Amino acid sequence: MFEYIREDINRAMHQARPDDWKPSLKHRLEVCVRHATWPVIAYRFGHWTLGVRIPVVGTLLRIVGLMFRKIVELFTSVHIDVHAKIGPGFVIHSVYAINLGKTKIGRNFTIATGCLISHACRGIGDDVYFGPGAKLVGDAKIGNNVVIAANSLVLTDVRDNLMVMGVPARIKLPGGRPQRFLKKTAAATVPVATPAAAAPATVPAPATTVPAAAKSTPGQAAPGQTLPGQAPASASA
Repeated sequence: MFEYIREDINRAMHQARPDDWKPSLKHRLEVCVRHATWPVIAYRFGHWTLGVRIPVVGTLLRIVGLMFRKIVELFTSVHIDVHAKIGPGFVIHSVYAINLGKTKIGRNFTIATGCLISHACRGIGDDVYFGPGAKLVGDAKIGNNVVIAANSLVLTDVRDNLMVMGVPARIKLPGGRPQRFLKKTAAATVPVATPAAAAPATVPAPATTVPAAAKSTPGQAAPGQTLPGQAPASASA
């Protein structure tokens, strides 16, 4: 029981954190007093008492477990059948209006508010996510790595590595791993050296050529020019 509870709390802490995140004692206490953690602990304790075979002690523990579960149900509206077999890593995202019947569920199971899983379910595999309002009715069987979209109604079997949606759930998409929304952490800013801007290329000015007729010799004015002390040429008639 304690090993399963430890794995449940660890998965609840790491769901919105990077894989290399190290939780402190403060984070562990926050998860333990979280509203969605108490139904998991109450179920684990009640399920553990079923295996106590000591005549008087077992009966007393089962009575205590029953009272504990009823008090938790009163405040969270989460009913989990004590005879259900749920693997480690069980996480409830949000409480209220959750009914989980007597069935067998694998590791890393996640369920949200408003979900219903009937007693007739033939089993749920590992790494399965039930979105808010999802319902599983009848003797359907869920495979591994499956996502049941929000407000979907599952009536038939779902094979591995799928995401299903709809009422009834007929739309099936490949890939069943739900997206992880990591919390933003303040990261140190490292200045990045930007390459120096290249100097603009200089375009040489085009060379001007003087026509041969416009060239002048020393002491002789070019056409259209007047030397100092020389009268301007008169226009031809």
